[in-house]
Amino acid sequence: MRRSDGGAGPGRTPRGVSSALVVAVARTVPWRAVGAGAVVGLLVAGLPRLLSGTLDAWLGLALLRAAALVFAVGLTFLLDDPARELTTPVPTRRWVRTGLRVALVVPVAALWWTAALSLLPAPARPPVGAVTLEAAATAALALAAAAVAVRFTDEPRPGPSVAAALLTLALLAPHLLPARWDLFVLVGDPGWAAAHQRWAVVLAGAVLLGAACAVEPLRGLRSRLAH
Repeated sequence: MRRSDGGAGPGRTPRGVSSALVVAVARTVPWRAVGAGAVVGLLVAGLPRLLSGTLDAWLGLALLRAAALVFAVGLTFLLDDPARELTTPVPTRRWVRTGLRVALVVPVAALWWTAALSLLPAPARPPVGAVTLEAAATAALALAAAAVAVRFTDEPRPGPSVAAALLTLALLAPHLLPARWDLFVLVGDPGWAAAHQRWAVVLAGAVLLGAACAVEPLRGLRSRLAH
């Protein structure tokens, strides 16, 4: 016998709620922090247009890496939620809310990266596919770090701490990584292809870590079962 409530039952979302949830989540996204990272990143990528002299792929790669890092710093604030303690008990699972936040930002990130590449003059533009992989891995690391902070702490706004950690990691990684694991190679370096295979591993690992940390903690599940 068909239900008259559109198939909604315990643990299910009634029809028409999904759009309302998207709107509600969109309102909680810290767009100012994400936008600030995007604006500063575009300024970094467009810097060669203000400079005189010969531009090359080395400079372009350095600027795009810096722009991607700045944008990723903005993304570390994506999961900040001042009302986190109030939203934890709602029926919608955490992974859905987190996934919605990420899904809302992905088109923005794609448009931003396209603009950053366009701002860089062609002579200074490194291989687009490879540098895009680096940018995606950097963004995924930022989101994964934010997800870890949300998963294992009670801080409603872990963004500043995660941003500081990401910047510290970015500064130390080129000096601490062994040569055989080097990620920050230059265009034309014999290890360019191998380095980007490692970037692909970093991207996959960050996505898996972020997805694992987006699920409800066990204590949350136990409390739900107890009720």
